[in-house]
Amino acid sequence: MTGASSGTHRPAAAVAPGERGAVRIADRVVAKIAAQAAREVLGPLPKDAVPPHATVVVHHGTARVRVHLELDYPSAIGARCAAVRRQVTERVGALVDMEVREVAVHVDRLHPAQTPGRA
Repeated sequence: MTGASSGTHRPAAAVAPGERGAVRIADRVVAKIAAQAAREVLGPLPKDAVPPHATVVVHHGTARVRVHLELDYPSAIGARCAAVRRQVTERVGALVDMEVREVAVHVDRLHPAQTPGRA
């Protein structure tokens, strides 16, 4: 009796790269990468500050990111926000190969520096 399972295996037909499927990276994963990128560039935070967090909307392979953070004051707020935007754009692009069209940085709170004589 001979059957279809004669022990030989035919190789599957080669599938063109464009037809192999796609990888979809969840928005929350991109948001975690963006938040970590903000942490990297900010360095040590004020002692009672909440760590940066992000929300992301991904549409057709591009991301729009909103980062919320708290900063010490006085500091160069504009320069620090620009550094966050650059770092988030670079890290998201490098790690998930996604274009970042917008990074909106929201400073939710400023933490005044403790000076002698102030409580």
